[in-house]
Amino acid sequence: MHLRLLLLLLLAARTLGAPADDMASAAKTFLAALTPKQKTKAAFVFESPERENWHFIPKERNGLPLKEMSAAQRHLAYALLSSGLSQSGYGKAVTIMSLEQILQDLEGPNRKFPRDPELYFVSVFGEPGPKGGWGWRVEGHHLSVNFTLLDGAVVAGTPSFMGTNPAEVRTGGRAGLRVLGTEEDLARTLVRSLNDDQRRQAVVQPKAPDDILTVAAAVADIGAAKGLRFSDMNADQKDLVRNIVNAYVGRLRGELATADLKAIEAAGLDPVVFAWAGGLERGQGHYYRIHGPTFLLEYDNTQNDANHVHAVWREFKGDFGRDVLGDHLKAAHGK
Repeated sequence: MHLRLLLLLLLAARTLGAPADDMASAAKTFLAALTPKQKTKAAFVFESPERENWHFIPKERNGLPLKEMSAAQRHLAYALLSSGLSQSGYGKAVTIMSLEQILQDLEGPNRKFPRDPELYFVSVFGEPGPKGGWGWRVEGHHLSVNFTLLDGAVVAGTPSFMGTNPAEVRTGGRAGLRVLGTEEDLARTLVRSLNDDQRRQAVVQPKAPDDILTVAAAVADIGAAKGLRFSDMNADQKDLVRNIVNAYVGRLRGELATADLKAIEAAGLDPVVFAWAGGLERGQGHYYRIHGPTFLLEYDNTQNDANHVHAVWREFKGDFGRDVLGDHLKAAHGK
Protein backbone atom coordinates (compact mmCIF):
# COMPACT_ATOMS: atom_id res chain seq x y z
CA MET A 1 0.00 0.00 0.00
CA HIS A 2 1.29 3.47 -0.86
CA LEU A 3 2.69 5.16 2.26
CA ARG A 4 0.65 8.32 1.69
CA LEU A 5 -2.59 6.35 1.53
CA LEU A 6 -1.66 4.31 4.57
CA LEU A 7 -0.99 7.43 6.64
CA LEU A 8 -4.31 8.96 5.60
CA LEU A 9 -6.15 5.78 6.52
CA LEU A 10 -4.46 5.77 9.91
CA LEU A 11 -5.41 9.39 10.47
CA ALA A 12 -9.01 8.66 9.60
CA ALA A 13 -9.18 5.49 11.66
CA ARG A 14 -7.76 7.11 14.74
CA THR A 15 -10.25 9.84 14.93
CA LEU A 16 -13.74 8.65 14.13
CA GLY A 17 -16.19 8.37 16.97
CA ALA A 18 -15.50 9.29 20.54
CA PRO A 19 -12.79 12.00 20.23
CA ALA A 20 -14.62 13.96 17.54
CA ASP A 21 -17.99 13.49 19.23
CA ASP A 22 -16.63 14.63 22.59
CA MET A 23 -14.99 17.71 21.08
CA ALA A 24 -18.13 18.68 19.14
CA SER A 25 -20.31 18.26 22.22
CA ALA A 26 -17.93 20.28 24.40
CA ALA A 27 -17.60 23.05 21.81
CA LYS A 28 -21.37 23.31 21.25
CA THR A 29 -22.03 23.42 24.99
CA PHE A 30 -19.38 26.10 25.46
CA LEU A 31 -20.71 28.27 22.62
CA ALA A 32 -24.31 27.87 23.80
CA ALA A 33 -23.38 29.28 27.21
CA LEU A 34 -21.96 32.52 25.79
CA THR A 35 -23.72 35.83 25.39
CA PRO A 36 -24.02 37.18 21.83
CA LYS A 37 -21.20 39.65 22.51
CA GLN A 38 -18.94 36.90 23.86
CA LYS A 39 -19.72 34.70 20.89
CA THR A 40 -18.51 37.37 18.47
CA LYS A 41 -15.10 37.01 20.10
CA ALA A 42 -15.04 33.23 20.41
CA ALA A 43 -16.55 32.08 17.09
CA PHE A 44 -14.92 32.31 13.65
CA VAL A 45 -15.69 30.86 10.26
CA PHE A 46 -13.61 27.78 9.51
CA GLU A 47 -11.90 29.50 6.57
CA SER A 48 -10.68 32.39 8.73
CA PRO A 49 -6.92 33.07 8.50
CA GLU A 50 -7.08 33.34 12.29
CA ARG A 51 -7.19 29.54 12.53
CA GLU A 52 -3.50 29.35 11.59
CA ASN A 53 -2.49 32.56 13.37
CA TRP A 54 -0.97 30.83 16.38
CA HIS A 55 1.72 31.92 18.84
CA PHE A 56 3.03 31.33 22.33
CA ILE A 57 4.32 34.72 23.46
CA PRO A 58 2.52 36.92 26.05
CA LYS A 59 0.38 39.13 23.85
CA GLU A 60 -3.25 40.01 23.20
CA ARG A 61 -5.01 37.42 21.05
CA ASN A 62 -8.21 36.99 19.14
CA GLY A 63 -10.68 34.74 20.88
CA LEU A 64 -12.54 34.93 24.18
CA PRO A 65 -10.25 35.08 27.23
CA LEU A 66 -11.02 33.14 30.39
CA LYS A 67 -10.89 36.50 32.16
CA GLU A 68 -14.11 37.59 30.42
CA MET A 69 -16.02 34.41 31.27
CA SER A 70 -18.20 33.59 34.22
CA ALA A 71 -17.15 30.75 36.49
CA ALA A 72 -19.61 28.41 34.75
CA GLN A 73 -18.34 29.39 31.30
CA ARG A 74 -14.74 28.81 32.36
CA HIS A 75 -15.63 25.28 33.44
CA LEU A 76 -17.04 24.64 29.98
CA ALA A 77 -13.89 26.07 28.38
CA TYR A 78 -11.79 23.67 30.48
CA ALA A 79 -14.08 20.83 29.42
CA LEU A 80 -13.34 21.65 25.78
CA LEU A 81 -9.62 21.67 26.52
CA SER A 82 -9.81 18.31 28.26
CA SER A 83 -11.77 16.76 25.38
CA GLY A 84 -8.63 16.68 23.25
CA LEU A 85 -5.92 16.00 25.81
CA SER A 86 -4.78 13.07 27.88
CA GLN A 87 -4.90 13.32 31.65
CA SER A 88 -1.20 14.17 31.75
CA GLY A 89 -1.52 16.61 28.83
CA TYR A 90 -4.42 18.42 30.48
CA GLY A 91 -2.52 18.54 33.77
CA LYS A 92 0.48 20.11 32.04
CA ALA A 93 -1.70 22.64 30.21
CA VAL A 94 -3.51 23.99 33.26
CA THR A 95 -0.31 23.97 35.33
CA ILE A 96 1.40 26.03 32.62
CA MET A 97 -1.45 28.53 32.96
CA SER A 98 -0.90 28.66 36.70
CA LEU A 99 2.77 29.59 36.25
CA GLU A 100 1.65 33.06 35.17
CA GLN A 101 0.91 33.84 38.82
CA ILE A 102 4.43 32.76 39.79
CA LEU A 103 5.86 35.00 37.07
CA GLN A 104 3.76 37.89 38.30
CA ASP A 105 5.10 37.41 41.82
CA LEU A 106 8.71 37.05 40.63
CA GLU A 107 8.68 40.05 38.29
CA GLY A 108 6.70 42.41 40.50
CA PRO A 109 5.19 45.70 39.29
CA ASN A 110 8.00 46.37 36.78
CA ARG A 111 7.17 43.39 34.56
CA LYS A 112 7.14 44.02 30.80
CA PHE A 113 4.12 41.88 29.98
CA PRO A 114 0.82 41.11 31.72
CA ARG A 115 1.01 37.88 33.70
CA ASP A 116 -2.42 36.46 34.35
CA PRO A 117 -3.60 32.81 34.54
CA GLU A 118 -6.88 33.97 32.99
CA LEU A 119 -5.34 35.49 29.84
CA TYR A 120 -5.87 32.30 27.85
CA PHE A 121 -8.13 32.57 24.84
CA VAL A 122 -10.67 30.09 23.47
CA SER A 123 -11.58 30.10 19.78
CA VAL A 124 -13.92 27.86 17.77
CA PHE A 125 -13.66 27.80 13.98
CA GLY A 126 -16.69 26.70 11.98
CA GLU A 127 -19.75 24.79 13.15
CA PRO A 128 -18.94 21.90 15.52
CA GLY A 129 -20.53 18.71 14.30
CA PRO A 130 -20.22 15.61 12.11
CA LYS A 131 -20.31 17.40 8.74
CA GLY A 132 -17.71 19.61 7.14
CA GLY A 133 -14.63 21.16 8.69
CA TRP A 134 -14.29 22.86 12.03
CA GLY A 135 -11.63 23.34 14.69
CA TRP A 136 -10.78 24.87 18.01
CA ARG A 137 -7.89 26.43 19.87
CA VAL A 138 -6.94 27.25 23.45
CA GLU A 139 -3.96 29.58 23.54
CA GLY A 140 -2.00 32.00 25.67
CA HIS A 141 1.49 32.47 27.01
CA HIS A 142 3.41 29.20 26.62
CA LEU A 143 0.39 27.19 25.50
CA SER A 144 -1.16 26.59 22.10
CA VAL A 145 -3.54 23.66 21.67
CA ASN A 146 -4.94 23.30 18.14
CA PHE A 147 -7.36 20.73 16.76
CA THR A 148 -8.84 20.36 13.29
CA LEU A 149 -11.80 18.11 12.43
CA LEU A 150 -13.38 17.06 9.15
CA ASP A 151 -16.61 15.07 8.63
CA GLY A 152 -16.70 13.67 12.15
CA ALA A 153 -12.99 12.88 12.40
CA VAL A 154 -10.10 14.60 14.16
CA VAL A 155 -7.52 15.10 11.42
CA ALA A 156 -4.90 17.13 13.32
CA GLY A 157 -3.79 17.94 16.85
CA THR A 158 -0.88 20.16 15.81
CA PRO A 159 0.77 22.59 16.22
CA SER A 160 1.07 21.54 19.86
CA PHE A 161 3.15 23.96 21.94
CA MET A 162 3.95 23.91 25.63
CA GLY A 163 6.45 26.07 27.48
CA THR A 164 7.37 26.86 31.06
CA ASN A 165 8.87 29.88 32.77
CA PRO A 166 10.25 29.10 35.19
CA ALA A 167 11.18 25.66 33.89
CA GLU A 168 11.89 24.75 37.51
CA VAL A 169 10.15 26.65 40.27
CA ARG A 170 12.89 27.37 42.79
CA THR A 171 11.12 29.24 45.57
CA GLY A 172 7.84 29.13 47.45
CA GLY A 173 5.39 26.36 48.10
CA ARG A 174 5.80 24.81 44.66
CA ALA A 175 9.60 24.75 44.69
CA GLY A 176 10.88 21.83 42.63
CA LEU A 177 7.97 21.83 40.15
CA ARG A 178 9.16 21.01 36.60
CA VAL A 179 6.13 20.76 34.32
CA LEU A 180 8.25 19.69 31.33
CA GLY A 181 10.95 17.92 33.29
CA THR A 182 10.38 14.58 31.55
CA GLU A 183 11.01 16.14 28.14
CA GLU A 184 14.32 17.53 29.39
CA ASP A 185 15.54 14.54 31.37
CA LEU A 186 14.89 11.90 28.72
CA ALA A 187 16.78 13.85 26.05
CA ARG A 188 19.72 14.53 28.33
CA THR A 189 19.90 10.86 29.25
CA LEU A 190 19.97 10.05 25.54
CA VAL A 191 22.73 12.48 24.59
CA ARG A 192 24.87 11.44 27.55
CA SER A 193 24.49 7.78 26.57
CA LEU A 194 26.10 8.33 23.17
CA ASN A 195 29.61 7.15 22.44
CA ASP A 196 32.15 9.53 20.92
CA ASP A 197 31.28 8.73 17.31
CA GLN A 198 27.56 9.02 17.95
CA ARG A 199 27.96 12.29 19.83
CA ARG A 200 29.94 13.82 16.97
CA GLN A 201 26.93 13.20 14.76
CA ALA A 202 24.28 14.23 17.27
CA VAL A 203 25.76 17.47 18.65
CA VAL A 204 25.22 19.80 15.72
CA GLN A 205 26.61 22.94 17.40
CA PRO A 206 28.29 23.76 20.71
CA LYS A 207 25.96 26.64 21.59
CA ALA A 208 22.20 26.26 21.78
CA PRO A 209 20.05 28.64 19.70
CA ASP A 210 18.05 31.28 21.54
CA ASP A 211 14.74 29.59 20.73
CA ILE A 212 13.17 26.74 18.81
CA LEU A 213 14.06 27.26 15.16
CA THR A 214 10.53 27.05 13.78
CA VAL A 215 9.30 29.61 16.35
CA ALA A 216 5.58 30.02 15.52
CA ALA A 217 5.76 29.71 11.73
CA ALA A 218 2.49 28.66 10.14
CA VAL A 219 4.37 25.95 8.24
CA ALA A 220 7.17 24.01 9.92
CA ASP A 221 10.28 23.97 7.73
CA ILE A 222 13.66 23.23 9.21
CA GLY A 223 15.47 22.02 6.10
CA ALA A 224 17.35 18.75 5.77
CA ALA A 225 17.48 16.43 8.76
CA LYS A 226 20.80 16.63 10.64
CA GLY A 227 22.01 14.59 13.57
CA LEU A 228 22.30 10.98 14.66
CA ARG A 229 20.06 8.55 12.82
CA PHE A 230 17.78 6.24 14.73
CA SER A 231 19.23 3.33 12.76
CA ASP A 232 22.69 4.10 14.21
CA MET A 233 21.52 3.85 17.84
CA ASN A 234 21.58 0.85 20.15
CA ALA A 235 18.39 -0.68 21.57
CA ASP A 236 18.38 1.40 24.77
CA GLN A 237 18.92 4.61 22.85
CA LYS A 238 16.10 3.75 20.46
CA ASP A 239 13.82 3.22 23.46
CA LEU A 240 14.75 6.67 24.74
CA VAL A 241 13.83 8.21 21.38
CA ARG A 242 10.48 6.44 21.49
CA ASN A 243 9.92 7.67 25.05
CA ILE A 244 10.69 11.27 24.07
CA VAL A 245 8.27 11.06 21.16
CA ASN A 246 5.66 9.56 23.49
CA ALA A 247 6.09 12.49 25.91
CA TYR A 248 5.05 14.92 23.16
CA VAL A 249 2.45 12.86 21.30
CA GLY A 250 1.05 11.70 24.64
CA ARG A 251 -0.25 15.20 25.30
CA LEU A 252 -3.26 14.13 23.22
CA ARG A 253 -5.98 11.79 24.45
CA GLY A 254 -5.16 8.13 24.09
CA GLU A 255 -6.94 7.27 20.84
CA LEU A 256 -5.34 10.19 19.02
CA ALA A 257 -1.87 9.60 20.43
CA THR A 258 -1.98 5.90 19.54
CA ALA A 259 -2.93 6.65 15.95
CA ASP A 260 -0.23 9.32 15.61
CA LEU A 261 2.40 6.89 16.88
CA LYS A 262 1.23 4.30 14.35
CA ALA A 263 1.51 6.89 11.59
CA ILE A 264 5.05 7.77 12.70
CA GLU A 265 5.99 4.08 12.67
CA ALA A 266 4.40 3.66 9.23
CA ALA A 267 6.50 6.52 7.84
CA GLY A 268 9.64 4.76 9.12
CA LEU A 269 11.84 5.19 12.16
CA ASP A 270 15.23 4.51 10.58
CA PRO A 271 15.43 7.99 8.93
CA VAL A 272 14.52 9.75 12.20
CA VAL A 273 17.42 11.85 13.53
CA PHE A 274 18.25 13.24 16.96
CA ALA A 275 20.16 16.52 17.19
CA TRP A 276 21.47 18.33 20.26
CA ALA A 277 23.09 21.74 20.80
CA GLY A 278 24.56 23.32 23.92
CA GLY A 279 25.71 21.99 27.28
CA LEU A 280 25.14 18.50 28.61
CA GLU A 281 24.71 19.42 32.28
CA ARG A 282 21.54 20.64 33.96
CA GLY A 283 21.55 24.41 34.23
CA GLN A 284 23.43 24.86 30.96
CA GLY A 285 21.59 26.23 27.94
CA HIS A 286 20.58 23.41 25.64
CA TYR A 287 18.42 22.56 22.63
CA TYR A 288 17.36 19.35 20.93
CA ARG A 289 15.11 18.14 18.16
CA ILE A 290 13.85 14.84 16.80
CA HIS A 291 13.23 15.11 13.08
CA GLY A 292 11.28 12.42 11.25
CA PRO A 293 9.89 12.09 7.73
CA THR A 294 6.53 13.50 8.81
CA PHE A 295 7.06 15.23 12.15
CA LEU A 296 9.35 17.46 14.19
CA LEU A 297 9.84 17.82 17.93
CA GLU A 298 11.82 20.86 19.09
CA TYR A 299 12.88 21.81 22.61
CA ASP A 300 14.90 24.81 23.78
CA ASN A 301 15.97 25.87 27.27
CA THR A 302 18.31 28.86 27.08
CA GLN A 303 16.43 31.94 28.24
CA ASN A 304 16.38 33.22 31.84
CA ASP A 305 19.67 31.49 32.66
CA ALA A 306 18.49 28.22 31.11
CA ASN A 307 15.32 28.07 33.19
CA HIS A 308 12.76 28.75 30.48
CA VAL A 309 11.53 25.95 28.20
CA HIS A 310 9.84 25.97 24.79
CA ALA A 311 8.74 22.57 23.46
CA VAL A 312 6.72 22.04 20.28
CA TRP A 313 5.39 19.13 18.24
CA ARG A 314 4.73 19.80 14.55
CA GLU A 315 3.65 17.79 11.51
CA PHE A 316 5.30 18.96 8.30
CA LYS A 317 2.25 18.53 6.05
CA GLY A 318 -0.40 17.83 8.66
CA ASP A 319 -0.42 20.94 10.86
CA PHE A 320 -3.95 22.36 10.97
CA GLY A 321 -5.04 19.30 8.96
CA ARG A 322 -3.63 20.76 5.74
CA ASP A 323 -2.88 17.43 4.06
CA VAL A 324 -6.28 15.86 4.72
CA LEU A 325 -8.16 19.09 4.00
CA GLY A 326 -6.24 19.51 0.76
CA ASP A 327 -7.13 16.01 -0.39
CA HIS A 328 -10.74 16.63 0.62
CA LEU A 329 -10.97 19.82 -1.44
CA LYS A 330 -9.45 18.12 -4.47
CA ALA A 331 -11.85 15.20 -4.25
CA ALA A 332 -14.93 17.31 -3.56
CA HIS A 333 -14.32 20.44 -5.58
CA GLY A 334 -11.34 19.81 -7.82
CA LYS A 335 -9.38 22.55 -6.06
